[in-house]
Amino acid sequence: MNFDVWPIFVPAAFALNMFPGPNNVLAMTNAARHGFATALLASAGRFPPFATFVLGAAVGLGAVLAASAELFGLLKIVGALYLVWLGVQMIRATRTDAPESGGDGRLATLIAREFWTAATNPKAMLVFTAFFAPFVDPSRPAAGQILALGSVALALEFVAVAIYAYAGGHIGRFTRSAGALVWIDRVSGGALIAAGVALLFARRPASL
Repeated sequence: MNFDVWPIFVPAAFALNMFPGPNNVLAMTNAARHGFATALLASAGRFPPFATFVLGAAVGLGAVLAASAELFGLLKIVGALYLVWLGVQMIRATRTDAPESGGDGRLATLIAREFWTAATNPKAMLVFTAFFAPFVDPSRPAAGQILALGSVALALEFVAVAIYAYAGGHIGRFTRSAGALVWIDRVSGGALIAAGVALLFARRPASL
């Protein structure tokens, strides 16, 4: 891989990681309700699926997913329904308590939400594959290059999580009332439902 691509790849990857997708919405909401540290720990749930997507891109699974309309359609429906379900659960939740740090059970639930939100999004693998492709030197083996790019992208993902959690934590400090926190859940839930609907109607890329 040509090292000249790094000054281009790093800011581009960071911009991609900062996109307000479903997982970042969760991180901000978790921080607003439970604090920065809890949101940061909960975000660990998203990294196994993302790391798997990187490995999948390295071995060409992204291309297989893009080529299979049936597989993409099935995963798209599953992912969209999960996001809609999660959004509805957040909106319907009637919480009157103040933000809590959360015990092991609550943290485990937040980690699971991060995991399934990432794992049920087939477009994430397509994004990884399509995004890495322009930075790969075709004259050299692609797998090692994609793994290197993916490692940097995952590190930048953690930075993005920290930024969203930090912002959510500040929102939580200024909205201590139970009513305000319920509205945060409603807005975040609505964003997840919108993301699920958008994913449901997303078209399969013709090629990568």
